[in-house]
Amino acid sequence: MFTLAHLDTPPPESMESQLLRMVVDYLSDVSPVSLPSSNPLYQLYQYVVGFEVHRYLDSMDGAQNGKPELIMALDAEDPARLLGFALYRPYVDDPEASALLYLAVQSSHRRQGIGRAMVEAMLARYPHGEVACVASKVPYFQSLGFQPLAARGPQVVMNTRSQASSGLVAVQDLVPIFQSEEVRQIHNYLVKQHGAEAMSDAEKSRDQLLDELAQQAIHLTQTSSTANRLH
Repeated sequence: MFTLAHLDTPPPESMESQLLRMVVDYLSDVSPVSLPSSNPLYQLYQYVVGFEVHRYLDSMDGAQNGKPELIMALDAEDPARLLGFALYRPYVDDPEASALLYLAVQSSHRRQGIGRAMVEAMLARYPHGEVACVASKVPYFQSLGFQPLAARGPQVVMNTRSQASSGLVAVQDLVPIFQSEEVRQIHNYLVKQHGAEAMSDAEKSRDQLLDELAQQAIHLTQTSSTANRLH
């Protein structure tokens, strides 16, 4: 059993630590790159995505419009244990709209309705929901009431309505993170560990994966659009 907690301020340090551990452990699930752990770049993306989520959590502090909000699923018998989380950001100028940024559930507690309950809690607050995911996750979000609207790079943009919100939502800029000294140090470490040729192959493999995901996203949205016209 689990309970849900909603936060509009940063979570306690113990919860943030568990949350960031989930991001690192389930990077292939939560990252838009969906990089497999066998790719030598995996450690680099663990840092980048983890840091991005950390910045989102930090930005929950304050009174600005459109700041991130968090739904946590807690173990009913041990409330100090995090079972899952949904991190989302309301639109600045659309009180009904929000964008789901990250959704994760502990592998030991999946298929128990935790993810569905968290998304439903978000939609109870902001019924005009949006999410971007890789094509393989589209059926899951369709079961939650989202429908494909368009392809955006390697992801399919889905919405609970037939069109996206006309409002604005703020997102983190990852470019400064990728250009940071920390990322350069991690990359240099990986080059020393795996070799320059292996790292070059890893980048090519990543780019090929992104191209494949983008083609899947385009195919899915085109197929969905055709199906909707036929109906």
